Amino acid sequence: MSARGDFPETVGDAASNDAVAAAVDVRALRVVRGDHAVLDGLSLRIPRGPVTGLLGPSGCGKTTLMRTIVGVQIVAGGAVDVLGLPAGSPSLRRRVGYLTQTPSVYRDLTVRENLEYFARVIGVGRAEIEATLDTVGLRDAAARITGRLSGGQLARVSLATVLLGDPDVLVLDEPTVGLDPLLREELWSTFHGLAARGHTLLVSTHVMDEAERCDEVLLMRDGALLAQDTPAGLLATTGAGDVEGAFIALVRSVSDRSSA
Repeated sequence: MSARGDFPETVGDAASNDAVAAAVDVRALRVVRGDHAVLDGLSLRIPRGPVTGLLGPSGCGKTTLMRTIVGVQIVAGGAVDVLGLPAGSPSLRRRVGYLTQTPSVYRDLTVRENLEYFARVIGVGRAEIEATLDTVGLRDAAARITGRLSGGQLARVSLATVLLGDPDVLVLDEPTVGLDPLLREELWSTFHGLAARGHTLLVSTHVMDEAERCDEVLLMRDGALLAQDTPAGLLATTGAGDVEGAFIALVRSVSDRSSA
């Protein structure tokens, strides 16, 4: 993990204690695009169970890290294990769900038809479709054409396709972007409900105030991990009043150390 100036180590106990089984274990990860290292020696561990927020400005490497965890990113070095197996292993295909930033659904089909299609692809039955409609709160909209739904409902349809098959790990790339505060609140309630059922969630966002909704937070900048801790731990460590202030304080501490 990157140096953080005069601040003490801000890695939470859940991430640093080897006795806690990790859902994701990233070791010295290096991803290169052209002549630029997007991630250069990144290491972190994500525990099983909680909602972990991946926060940082656009372009800091969040999506690249998530693609690597899912197993669809070419890497130049290091290793990533998910649920004890190398990322991208065939046996993980049903155990890891990936929600991309752009909704991956067919807008000319109804909500139910979308779920029926994806259910056939992954080999699950009608019971899973019905359970997923209830989980995302779309049963009343099941017969509606997906392209005519609101932004929040469309986001829920995308989430529903990921939930089919009941994956152990959910990797959600900026699922609340562009949504109004009420819809964001509803989606975060859904995320915590999934975590309560035993799922591990990694949720990326560039909106710092969403950190307060997470059990644990990873703060990234320029492809490096600034800190991993609970929201309360970040505030206590930096003395900031909110997570955005903690982020700024950590960035400044690294800059001061680099220029010293």
